[in-house]
Amino acid sequence: MEFIDEAIEEYARLFSDAPSNLLQSLDRETHAQILQPRMLSGHLQGRYLSMISKLISPKLIVEIGTFTGYSALCLAEGLQPNGRLISIDINEELETFTRSFFDQSPFAKQIDYRIADAQQELAHIDGPIDLVFIDADKRNYANYFDLIIDKMRPGGLILVDNVLWSGKIVDPTARDKSTNALRDFNQKCKDDSRVEKMLLPLRDGLYMLRVI
Repeated sequence: MEFIDEAIEEYARLFSDAPSNLLQSLDRETHAQILQPRMLSGHLQGRYLSMISKLISPKLIVEIGTFTGYSALCLAEGLQPNGRLISIDINEELETFTRSFFDQSPFAKQIDYRIADAQQELAHIDGPIDLVFIDADKRNYANYFDLIIDKMRPGGLILVDNVLWSGKIVDPTARDKSTNALRDFNQKCKDDSRVEKMLLPLRDGLYMLRVI
């Protein structure tokens, strides 16, 4: 993921709001205790998710891929008072760790954390959905998109992480399955007239899709 100049990223962090004490604690504990801590959204992306959520004031957020809960807690900051966030992850080994931070959050009662296969679980979620964040297994991004697009409200946002894939997406020699799946997904979104799209070079690449 470290393909954007570190000095630029540090400058951007300095001129952005700091994450809450709870998020800082979650960041530290994830790096201390959990494998692959770089999967955590982190400071800049977390503040971006929070800002977007606050701008649209969602009643229903769906997150596909929870990891240790950093992105969910950021997205929850913009929820309406009666809103809820459904976060789905298949990794039950992280459940206790993640729930412990959700329970400390002021949004604890609004977060519906589900250990499940997202492709199956999404069938049981009714719309309209205001905001979706996809950050799970890359080879199924297209499937997740297809499962949620018709449940989105007009004007709703779909945010998709890792779409630059550590810069491999523009490396013609990178032909692994995940990279190819992301290339196909990005092209699928570009060609879909149901969404307005903007690909942001934020952290590992964030695709912003507005449902028309």
